[in-house]
Amino acid sequence: MPVYLGGSTWQEIEATGRRCVLAVPIGSLEQHGPHLPLDTDTRIAFALASRLSAGLGSVVVAPPVAYGASGEHAAFPGTLLVDHGVLAQVLVELVRSARDAFRGVVLVSAHGGNSEALHRAEVQCRADGDDLLTWQVRTEGGDTHAGRTETSLMLAIDPPVVRIDRAQAGRTEPLAVLLPRLRAEGVRPVSSNGVLGDPEGASAAEGIALLQSMTEDLCRAVAARWPDDGRPV
Repeated sequence: MPVYLGGSTWQEIEATGRRCVLAVPIGSLEQHGPHLPLDTDTRIAFALASRLSAGLGSVVVAPPVAYGASGEHAAFPGTLLVDHGVLAQVLVELVRSARDAFRGVVLVSAHGGNSEALHRAEVQCRADGDDLLTWQVRTEGGDTHAGRTETSLMLAIDPPVVRIDRAQAGRTEPLAVLLPRLRAEGVRPVSSNGVLGDPEGASAAEGIALLQSMTEDLCRAVAARWPDDGRPV
């Protein structure tokens, strides 16, 4: 079973003898089309961190950082965001505060817009001597935003929150084609419904397969960074 920091006591954490890795899910609160909830990225990051903890057994899952660098979605109501510098500093402070209780920290991010903040945090933590791994969700051949990939993931994680009857396609061109306008104007002038992709064909079965593949990749990355020393936790 996953181990959650928020549900643990300080004595239970102290008893691990600094042999656990802390996984911090990093998400966002931003529009995900007319059919997915604003906290989609946070739910995906938390699900993956939980599966990491269940799979390796020496990982504790922190409460998620639920706000991300989402400036490209700011024109849609409900999107709440922080800029890259603020997010990076928050992450650095969390890693610093974890150093005495945990072997290291892995940041599990499910929002691509957080990349710059993650890089800044990684540079600062390296300079501080803290052991940090950043890991971001990637899907080969997946669409960009609120399309089939994220819809399938959410159908696997929490089906009732998916308004599948409202699902509709958005802009389906490759990201490289849309990127200049996205950077210059944001998402809404490019895709009025907020979707970059097409949710048609999404399914819970596909989402489960995606989650399994992502979890395996995440577990490999964490196990390689912090090999199990064989001691019980």
